[in-house]
Amino acid sequence: MSKILEHFEGRKEQIVRQITQLVEIESPSRDASGVSAVADWLESRLEKVPGITTTERIPAEGYGEHVVFRAFEGDAKAALMMGHIDTVHPRGTKEYNPTRTEDGRLYGCGVFDMKASVVLMIEAVRAITELGLQPKRPVNILLSCDEEIGSPTGRPIVEREAARAAFALVCEPSANGAAKTGRKGTAGYKLVAHGIPAHAGLEPEKGASAILEIARQIGFLHGLNDLSTGTTVNVCVMHGGTTTNVIPSLAECDVDVRFTSMAEAERIDSAIRSLKSHDERVRLEIQGAINRPPLERTEAVAAIFEKARRIASGMGYELAETQVGGASDGNFVGAMGVPVLDGLGVKGDGAHTLREHIEVDDLPFRAALLTELLLAD
Repeated sequence: MSKILEHFEGRKEQIVRQITQLVEIESPSRDASGVSAVADWLESRLEKVPGITTTERIPAEGYGEHVVFRAFEGDAKAALMMGHIDTVHPRGTKEYNPTRTEDGRLYGCGVFDMKASVVLMIEAVRAITELGLQPKRPVNILLSCDEEIGSPTGRPIVEREAARAAFALVCEPSANGAAKTGRKGTAGYKLVAHGIPAHAGLEPEKGASAILEIARQIGFLHGLNDLSTGTTVNVCVMHGGTTTNVIPSLAECDVDVRFTSMAEAERIDSAIRSLKSHDERVRLEIQGAINRPPLERTEAVAAIFEKARRIASGMGYELAETQVGGASDGNFVGAMGVPVLDGLGVKGDGAHTLREHIEVDDLPFRAALLTELLLAD
């Protein structure tokens, strides 16, 4: 184990250099050219990594490309490493959070979520070969291009790779370095109210306010929250009206839903689809659905975490576990019955913000942990 950790300590500068290059390629979700530029960068590096035998680029119209690469191929079920190459930051954001190193931290847009971890996945495969080690299973790596927006084209690829896997190591980051043994599922809805316009001063009684209807529905929606079960229902965006002297004929709101069980997901879904107008003259339109099932902490998940905890302890590294409200592509894998350990990516903070960064000195430990998990059975 010390040999593996020593290997990554020796490659820390090269790893930081690669992460910096990757972060400099802006790749917001739905920016096909930016995401494909990341795929180009990856393919150029993968050609030089011993052990990798197959690289597959899967076009996703309007989103870019998903990338799958395989190493140490064989007949056994694979160890699947997962991540994504899209970020939430629009082009030009790096002007406000330039890629730089300060006080042991590497800053940059998407460095924490999750380009640094993409590099570590590649480095884990490189280390296994260069150190003359042999994993007990094939290693497959999936990097999707639309995870940040719910994986509209990525989900089938995720499920395809999960069907070939014995277990999955999701390299999403963790703010406190803890591995994630559970994640809430997610659903998203848009509630649209179609009312009747009228002059607000001359004849408001002839109108039917779409904004008033949405406001009444919001109170009901927030009443669906149940903190005892971990269910949250929040209206996060609202739009409505046209101008100051017209009864609004159109209003809408976006509803974010999180849950820890499919029973709760179905309860909320049923309640939202059963909404009725308070004002019968207003027509309600309901869009959206359950997106990701919850990732539940099963015995198999707990066993992988315990293995990871022991490996980390052997390096003098304390690995905690946590369960979080955010979802990842690992949720899809867990729903197929494949054990998933999430949050194995780099340690840092500031995901989706202008203070996004990673801890440089932590990189060798995280890379060594990932490598050891690939070698374990």
